[in-house]
Amino acid sequence: MSTSRLTGSRARSSASPTGAARRRAEVWHVIGVSAIWLTSLVIVALWVSGGGIQTSLAGGPGALTSLSRLTGLVSSNLLLYQVLLMARVPLFEHAFGHDAITRMHRLTGFWSFWLFLAHIVLVVVGYAGTAGIDVIRQAWELIWDYPGMLLATAGTLLLVGVVILSIRRARRKMRYESWHLLHLYSYLGVGLALPHQLWTGADFLASPLATFYWWTVWAVAAGCTLIYRVALPLARSARSRIRVTQVVADGSDGVTVVMTGDRLNRLRTKAGQFFIWRFLDGPGWSRGHPFSVSTRPYTDRLTITAKITGDGTQRLSELKAGTRVLIEGPYGHLTGDRRRGTKLLMLGAGAGVAPLVSLLQEQPYAPGAATLVTRDSTPDAAVMSWAIRRLVEKRGVRHVPLDGPRSRVSSPWIPKTYEQWAGAQLIRHLAPDLANYDIYLCGPTRWMDSVRADLDRLRVPGSRIHSEAFDI
Repeated sequence: MSTSRLTGSRARSSASPTGAARRRAEVWHVIGVSAIWLTSLVIVALWVSGGGIQTSLAGGPGALTSLSRLTGLVSSNLLLYQVLLMARVPLFEHAFGHDAITRMHRLTGFWSFWLFLAHIVLVVVGYAGTAGIDVIRQAWELIWDYPGMLLATAGTLLLVGVVILSIRRARRKMRYESWHLLHLYSYLGVGLALPHQLWTGADFLASPLATFYWWTVWAVAAGCTLIYRVALPLARSARSRIRVTQVVADGSDGVTVVMTGDRLNRLRTKAGQFFIWRFLDGPGWSRGHPFSVSTRPYTDRLTITAKITGDGTQRLSELKAGTRVLIEGPYGHLTGDRRRGTKLLMLGAGAGVAPLVSLLQEQPYAPGAATLVTRDSTPDAAVMSWAIRRLVEKRGVRHVPLDGPRSRVSSPWIPKTYEQWAGAQLIRHLAPDLANYDIYLCGPTRWMDSVRADLDRLRVPGSRIHSEAFDI
């Protein structure tokens, strides 16, 4: 009894972030939002100071040209955000978290693209109207006679290709490795388009201050990408000297990889976080894959667990002991310091169970105060069964496996054998005193969306729902 009371006390004392931690999170969020708004206001100020409002109200070709300036400025600003958001800059990681950054990256990318196309159309039509020539001739003259426009045209074609391939319907028909490699060409597209903006853009050259601003922000974006995506990961990998020590089959189509290294506690990894992993086992090593740590991080050991679904995960099962590993991270906010309640409801599908297990190993809670719901197509497909059994035996975790074909009647996140239940009803059954729970989700995006829909029906506050999405 005394042990249970002690464990419960620890759960209550550490379930909620301290006041200082909350204030730090709020400060980071304010700084991140302020940075976005500040640069946005600079964009508007540049357009207004260049007579944008007056010219637009005057009408005619000049108004189209003015609007082309505005769409070009906003598109460039969004493109800047897109690069910075995926540069793993600590400011944005702390301010928004990986899940929000991923959504923002996709949203800003599409908006930047459509505004970019609007900029092209408006500038060609506006210039043609002013010069009194047809739009085809004007487009030709812009491409051949203006500095940097040939490069910008090539960059535009690359960006168009990347956007087309980023549409979800197109992505589903491609291997992840192929899509990820082609997606990187967006950096080349940005690099080819940038000289045109900095050499000939009126609002980029309107004043020494404007020129300084644009050169500075793009230099910062390039520097952040090199520092946080290249230099720091290489330095951390060299210092940690991580190598594969064991590869174990896990379930009917899963694999667990155990790695050791030097003083891995210096990485400050938290349970539930993930790394971008590159295994130096031959051709294709440069393609990084995000995998969450699947057991509580130790000073000398990190473990990942994955389902074998493509070339990248198939390579995990073929790794040899001694293979060197490069890492980026740790990243992610699917961590225990987000807790606000004393109880835990963990819902994972497939390999999404892995970070939830690591959290259950790390976090304090009373026996019976944590419920783990796992979703697999068959019982044999379940991963980390050994770790889950240990949690049930040693920590009093309640495990609810939901195996079998997906329901066609009820919520799609539950199996056919439970389709007599409404999804919200099942959640309420699993966690009757739902107000005391923090809910952690990890699995395929569509599956998590289905769970979230039922949580919304139960009016669970967003601050109590924690999830991580890797899809862009």
